[in-house]
Amino acid sequence: MSERFGYCLNTATIRGQKLGIVEEVRVAAEAGYGAIEPWIDTIRQYQQAGGSVDDLRRRIEGVGLKVPGAIGFAHWIVDDPADRAAGLEEARRDMDLVRRLGGTGIAAPPAGADGPIDPFAAAERYHALLEVGEQIGVVPQAEFWGHAPTLNRLAEAVLVAVASGHRQACILADVFHMHKGGSRFEGLRLLGPETIAIFHVNDYPADPPREQVTDAQRVWPGDGVAPLGQVFGDLEATGFRGWLSVELFNPAYYAQPAADAARTGLEKTRQAVAEALGE
Repeated sequence: MSERFGYCLNTATIRGQKLGIVEEVRVAAEAGYGAIEPWIDTIRQYQQAGGSVDDLRRRIEGVGLKVPGAIGFAHWIVDDPADRAAGLEEARRDMDLVRRLGGTGIAAPPAGADGPIDPFAAAERYHALLEVGEQIGVVPQAEFWGHAPTLNRLAEAVLVAVASGHRQACILADVFHMHKGGSRFEGLRLLGPETIAIFHVNDYPADPPREQVTDAQRVWPGDGVAPLGQVFGDLEATGFRGWLSVELFNPAYYAQPAADAARTGLEKTRQAVAEALGE
C-alpha cells in the first residue's frame, strides 16, 4: 500500500471524546499516524492545567510524531485595523507555541471575517502574517472555508497565496470545504507540489445538498460521494508528497472510543489512496 503521502491526525476527529492533548498524542501514535495536527485551544488548556510545553514536545517526539500544522483562529484577515492588529498578535503567540512544540506550520483560515474581502487586500494581509511567521519559524497556511463569506474556494486561496508575493506562501485544502464552497476538484491538477502544505481528508454524503451540508455530516473517506480517486490521483500527479490530515467532526464518531475512530480514519484514508493509485 502506498506511503507516497504522509498520514496525519487532525485532533478534531477525536475532539468530542475530550481526551486532552496528552492522550490525543498517544492515540495518534498508537493508531499509526506519522503526524498530529493539534488545536491551539487544547494546548492552552493543557498549559492552564499546569502542563509543560517542553514536556509535551518530548512526548510528541518520543512517539515519533511530527507537527506539520496546528489549528488556530486568529483574525489576521479582517477589515477592522484594531481587530486585525490583535489578530496578528494572537497569531504570533500561537505560532510561537507551535514552534516550541517542534511544529512547522499553522492553519490561517478566514476567522472573524463577516463579509466579503477583496482578495488582493487579503493577499496583503496574508503577506503580513507570513512575515510574522518567518520571524518565528512557523509557516501560516492560507485555509479556505466553504461556508465563509470570503476565502471560501480553492481558487481564491491560490490567488491570495500567489498575490501575497511571499516565498513561503502556501494553502491548506480540504475535501469537505472544496465541496461546500463549490470549488471544482479539477483545479487541483493546476497546482505545484509546494502549493499545498496540508490536505484535510474526509468525505461527504450525497444528501443533504451542498448548500445545506454541515461539518458534522462529514464521513470517513470512502463512505461518501467525494471524488477521492480523482483527488488523490491528481495530487500524486502534481508531485504533492505532503501530509493527508484526517479531519472530521461527526458526533457518531465522537461516540466511539477515540482509538477506534483514529484507527478507522487512517485505515480508510490509506485504502482510498491505494484505490486511487491502483495499488
